[in-house]
Amino acid sequence: MGSWALVTGASSGIGAAFARQLAGRGMDVAVVARSRDRLEALAAELRQEYGVEALVVAEDLAVPDAADRVAAAVAGIEVEVLVNNAGIGTFGRDVSIGAEYSRDTAMVNVVAVTGLVKRFLPGMVERGHGSVVNVASMAGFQPQPYMALYAATKAFVVNYSLGLWAETRGSGVKVLAVCPGPVDTGFPIANGIKYDRRRLGWLLAAPETIARQSLKALDRDKGYVVPDARNWPEAHLLPRRPRKLMTRLIGMVLKRFADYQER
Repeated sequence: MGSWALVTGASSGIGAAFARQLAGRGMDVAVVARSRDRLEALAAELRQEYGVEALVVAEDLAVPDAADRVAAAVAGIEVEVLVNNAGIGTFGRDVSIGAEYSRDTAMVNVVAVTGLVKRFLPGMVERGHGSVVNVASMAGFQPQPYMALYAATKAFVVNYSLGLWAETRGSGVKVLAVCPGPVDTGFPIANGIKYDRRRLGWLLAAPETIARQSLKALDRDKGYVVPDARNWPEAHLLPRRPRKLMTRLIGMVLKRFADYQER
């Protein structure tokens, strides 16, 4: 039996990049997302390009028992690397975002992440080796009006991951929080976010860059990483205090995006 990675949100973007790069390291890969057709195409590519095994798990991580269903689908393999990449979120005033979408945001970004960690991390600790990669966001560093729930869920991912990183030190297990800025993926379209690519495209990092820099940080057991050097000043130099002032300033910037969604 080979060494397996499990990647959620693997049908495109950062998740697909993680799947390809882990396969390039010789790992067999279980890919998880809602879109079976896209997963089947990716799995075929991984088998042909890298000579690894690939398992397709078509599941909706917004349903309450998603982690159980994913764990059952991979019950015959030993997951060495868990990549919790799936996530959803949108711009807008919280009062204007539907309750069902908000529930799904919490389920995918928080409940599914926690559930999958609970199902795979104990085995890693018991074996004395393994890795967990939780994809958060730069949004997790600061309250963000007009993305209030999304930013809050990503703050959870950052803090949860760093807490696990500290708890597992010396166990042979590595935990990493990945905190990218804007990335060139299908995330905006999938979440109903409109943006002017001609004006904002230069801000977008390549998914392959995010995955590559994240895996390097994982190798070094960094705990968290902000991929793409363009995000370093915002992540490490801007003040986080006073909280209310910073929140209002960020809100002034993001309000323009929120207003753009309503046009």
